[in-house]
Amino acid sequence: MIKKLSSPKNLYRPLRNSFSGYLLIVILIIFSCKEKTRSPVKMQPVDRPNILVIVADDLGFTDLGCYGGEIRTPNLDSLAMSGIRNTAFYTSATCSPTRAMLLTGVDNHRNGYGTMEGDWAYNQKGLPGYEGYLNFDVVPISNLLQQAGYHTSIAGKWHQAYPASEKSLWPDQRGFDRSFCMLQGGGGHFGDGQPLFSFYGKSLYTEDGKLIEQLPEDFYSSDYYAQKTIEFINESQFEEKPFFSMLTFTAPHWPLQVPDDAIDLYKSRYDSGYEVIAGQRVENAMKLGILPEATTVPPTSPNVQPWNQISSDAQQYAARTMEIYAAMVERMDKNIGKVLQHLKESGLYENTLIVFMSDNGAEGNSIWGIRDTKEWVESNFDNSLANIGRKNSYLFTGPSWAQVSTGPFRWYKGFASEGGVRSPMIIHFPETKLNQGSINPDFVSVMDIAPTILEWTKVSHPAPSFNGKRIFPMDGRSLMPWLNGTDKTPHPADEAHCWELYGRRGVLKGKWKAEYMDKPYGTGTWELYNLEKDLSEKENLAKKEPEVLHGMTYEWARYAKKYKVILPAEKVAYGTDEIWIDKK
Repeated sequence: MIKKLSSPKNLYRPLRNSFSGYLLIVILIIFSCKEKTRSPVKMQPVDRPNILVIVADDLGFTDLGCYGGEIRTPNLDSLAMSGIRNTAFYTSATCSPTRAMLLTGVDNHRNGYGTMEGDWAYNQKGLPGYEGYLNFDVVPISNLLQQAGYHTSIAGKWHQAYPASEKSLWPDQRGFDRSFCMLQGGGGHFGDGQPLFSFYGKSLYTEDGKLIEQLPEDFYSSDYYAQKTIEFINESQFEEKPFFSMLTFTAPHWPLQVPDDAIDLYKSRYDSGYEVIAGQRVENAMKLGILPEATTVPPTSPNVQPWNQISSDAQQYAARTMEIYAAMVERMDKNIGKVLQHLKESGLYENTLIVFMSDNGAEGNSIWGIRDTKEWVESNFDNSLANIGRKNSYLFTGPSWAQVSTGPFRWYKGFASEGGVRSPMIIHFPETKLNQGSINPDFVSVMDIAPTILEWTKVSHPAPSFNGKRIFPMDGRSLMPWLNGTDKTPHPADEAHCWELYGRRGVLKGKWKAEYMDKPYGTGTWELYNLEKDLSEKENLAKKEPEVLHGMTYEWARYAKKYKVILPAEKVAYGTDEIWIDKK
């Protein structure tokens, strides 16, 4: 049982199976409404469209079956066949900036995540746009949809509050009627509340504004978040409201853990090694039309030892690590299937806009250098081969398998390269004029989701002010004209798109991409790539096309000025160049 004080909403659920129960619910609603300071929301017709946004945590571009992967994801594959797969969906390079842009449609340098919390350079800390939490210069669409009469809910990862204990930053204060959330960036996936780092102390979970003292004994993150999502959707129907629901998994974010009944689902599947699996994925993705036919597997990253050069023990350990990761992805898909099936059985599926996405590229960075993490893990967890994947273990994939997950792109989470910012995205849109099962290669930004939802629900954005405070307008562009068939592409071909995190910068315009990354990951100067011919960013054309590069850097300068980008004066980059696999 979850130990926390009951609220009227929590009291409703056990009473819904009898007439007397319904009568008591009505009484509770009357009294609870009297206790609230704000006026009750006017009831809306139940035929208004619903929204379900599903976010995976650190899922790579080719991890799903419908994107070329070998992991079994039948439910997302089915969603893709009734929807649209986008192959040029861009996020931030890490999770919190992406989630803030998803919620607001506003660039991360304005919404509070110019950098991740705790990663400020001395010249960034304390400045507007660099708060390290979802600030109040923007308005989340949850607030707007709540005011418009929607039942708003979120289950899963929040990671928009710093410090996590600051209640004014919790989801119940940012427009969500119902919420069950992990407040921090990650943690163990079972009910023991295992923290992500020793300095977290414990993982913090909240339900509707109250901290949870203890999780259920049978808690597993993906299972429970899906269960709560179904519960919240049911509540919206009981209240006769349309719903805006977010299901924000912490899978497959490290530590890699999965229930015992799934731990051997991929036994021996990865014994051939990461180079072989990467090649198979790229080939499958080309056959599906996810990648162009001429796509090649990039060479092994310099921080990864070739499979045939590591010991048999290291191979066995690495293969087992990927088995656990794959099982986590399959378990997530299984739970997504439960939610989608519930929508279908409830008659809600065809009137629901469904967006599935990952928040950034796959995780390939070593975390051993973060404070005392290496010593803490060695002293408190059992990472023996026989035990990894269970709740008292703590491991992550490292750069070798991240290279497989992000393939054919360069690098992974934390980087401005394609591997860090290009993610899978599926849209199920009931009224789309695009073909079901279609694959679209046009640029889409995570900032486009919020304005699309607002246009779909006919809710206006209030900029330049909200509740008496000045706010920024949305930077994203509604996808509705594209989904309706009015526009051929989501964005004009000559539009420039810029991003930055940790000083790592990117500019995308048409087929061209300019990129600036620190050494040893990049050259420490601006690079130029033709993504139409070179998705893996192997040939730097900066010297061959100086005029093109000049135009791209000009676009960057305009962006940096407009959004008041403050490049870090010291190196605080997320990432490492250590050879991780050899450290086991």
